[in-house]
This record gives sequence, C-alpha cells and structure tokens, in this order.
Amino acid sequence: MNTTSALNTADARPLQFPIPANVYAETVVSVKHYTDRLFSFRITRPQSLRFRSGEFVMIGLPNAEKPVYRAYSIASPAWDDELEFFSIKVPDGPLTSELQKIEIGDTVIMRQKSTGTLVVDALTPAKRLFMISTGTGIAPFASLLRDPETYEKFEQVVLTHTCRDIAELTYGQELVAALENDPLIGDLTGGRVTLYNSTTRETSERMGRITALIGSGKFYTDLGIDKLDPETDRIMICGSMHMLKDVKELAESLGFQEGSLHHPASFVVERAFVG
Repeated sequence: MNTTSALNTADARPLQFPIPANVYAETVVSVKHYTDRLFSFRITRPQSLRFRSGEFVMIGLPNAEKPVYRAYSIASPAWDDELEFFSIKVPDGPLTSELQKIEIGDTVIMRQKSTGTLVVDALTPAKRLFMISTGTGIAPFASLLRDPETYEKFEQVVLTHTCRDIAELTYGQELVAALENDPLIGDLTGGRVTLYNSTTRETSERMGRITALIGSGKFYTDLGIDKLDPETDRIMICGSMHMLKDVKELAESLGFQEGSLHHPASFVVERAFVG
C-alpha cells in the first residue's frame, strides 16, 4: 500500500486533449493504492456541484477526443470540500486501465449531474440500517457513514463488506475506525456503527458470501442481533451484480419492498457502479 498526498500542480502532466464542453475538470489531490486491484483518490470539488451523500457521478480522463466515462459513487459526504472515489483496477478496462495511473496534479473530468438510489431519502425511517457491500461497492456507504443525516434517521448502522482477500478489506476498516474521531460526526457515531467483514478466497476469521452468512444465521449470531425485519430495518445494497440479485431476492423474501426517491420504502439497490 502506498500513498501520495502533497499537491504540486507544477508537476502535473500536460493535457494531450482539450477538455470537453459542459464537464468539470478537477485536479487530483491525493492517491492511495491498497492492493494491486484497489485504490482510492481525491480530487478538487467544483464549487457549483451539489449532491446527496450516496449518489454517483460519471468520471473520465481527458485522454481522447471522445473520453470514456464510467459511473463512480462519491465516497466523500455531501459536506466535504473534496471528492473521494474508491476504484478497482482493470488491466484492460477502457477507463480504469488508465485511471489507476493517475498522480497528484493530474486532471480528472466529470459530468455535471449526480444521481443514484442509495440515498437516505429513498428509505422510510427505521431503527437499523444495513449497508450490504462487496468490493468497491462500499464507496457510497463511505459517503453515507460520514453524513449526519444518516444518524438522524437511524439508530444503528451495520456495514457489511465482503471481498476476495483480506487486504481488500482495509479501506472499510480504516473508514469505520476513523468515524469516532471525525470532527463533524464523531459525537454521533459512537457505538452506533458495526462493521462486518468476510472474505471469499483468502482464508480469514470469517469466510463466505454475505447471503450465505445471513441465510445460515451466522450473521445474526456473530453480531448478536435480531433477524432482519421490515418493521424495524432498512437495507441498502451495492456491489457485484450477483450479490445484488441474491440480496434483493433475500430482502423481498423477508417482506422488504424496494424504494426510490419518489416512493421511499424498506430497501434500495444501486445498479450503476464500477467493480
């Protein structure tokens, strides 16, 4: 794992192509590589950008006349003066093959509209909120966990994060560990956030897909909590398509109903995400 965090625009590489019209052109201010598959980065925030915590934007690089854009959940909360993203590295990916090479001072381009379903306004109020994630699907939850509105609406938050290998869990572990010392929300989060990790490939303290762990009851036993109940709980889901399908089916089998901004209900799914 390595981190670069000192912005020096004098070292920025010159642009090969002009910035397209009607997009933001922002500067990379930090980059952190967790594994050979995962990295995070922060960019400057456009003054005019407004978004709800949990939403995503379309980002790209100014490396072609017609740049490639992909949906990326904003991992920083709506109040942050920078934008954070958590990305997978795909060797032959049309965007991530180049995005993983970014350095401080480089330019990232971003379309001006944010959107997404993983916002607290798409859920009706309840006691517990379960955030179910795999891989970089944890990104929108990194935003929501650092937003005071989440704690105004829910008493307890359980974040699950499943990855192939132990090192891939580091981002989420650092995120949750830092919550209680956060100057804005530290007083709100104490004792209210639980992280539940598992791996599917490398042997770890807890192995298995989250649906299997919930289905077997081990999830509830490990945490010492009551079973999921649409009367008291809400669910947000983000990650691999296979996981989305399985958890959605599980939620519906338990009586949960999918919500949206227009019709808030008891669970929401984000289907537009990289990784």
